[in-house]
Amino acid sequence: MAQPMAMSKLVSGMDEGLSNVSTEEMIREILSRLGEDPGRQGLLATPSRVEKSLTHLTKGYSEDPTMILRGALFDEDYDEMVIVKDIEMFSLCEHHMLPFFGKVHVAYIPKGKVIGLSKIPRLVEVFARRLQVQERLTRQIADAIQHAIQPQGVGVVIEARHLCMMMRGIEKQHSSTVTSAMVGCFRQKETRLEFLSLVRQTGAEG
Repeated sequence: MAQPMAMSKLVSGMDEGLSNVSTEEMIREILSRLGEDPGRQGLLATPSRVEKSLTHLTKGYSEDPTMILRGALFDEDYDEMVIVKDIEMFSLCEHHMLPFFGKVHVAYIPKGKVIGLSKIPRLVEVFARRLQVQERLTRQIADAIQHAIQPQGVGVVIEARHLCMMMRGIEKQHSSTVTSAMVGCFRQKETRLEFLSLVRQTGAEG
């Protein structure tokens, strides 16, 4: 059975000899190398479940962010800041393939076109459902909106917690990482501060 695109990316670079080995078989081998018995009752269905889980968590590889936005662009004479805040985000760190999760705040100032509001969380999910680093994820969201509607500017802030820091390594359970990407007029101090102030204000009220 052909592997999904996401699975192919996950195993790319492996020896050519593994090309005919199923993902389930590879996961079964990993279980064995961890010292487990993949034949015991609790693990019999684990390889299949893990494959399905990874396929879902990396489905963004097969989705086109441009097409998602293109279907919800509207001409509108509006030139004030639009903010979609507290978008829940779950992704996988590409270094350890452990989850990182948090909230995304997106803002833009239109220049003749606006995006259907539901498409912004969809855009976040497309990029989050890939192996990621938070810094790149932040920039990809901003760049996709900038490319789609050429607004006056775009601002994106992500606040996330990384299990690779919480469960392993330095094991700091209460640490979080904040990244931002500012494009166009959001690079100006006044606009950037307005965005950040509104995110903090509305977040506190929620």
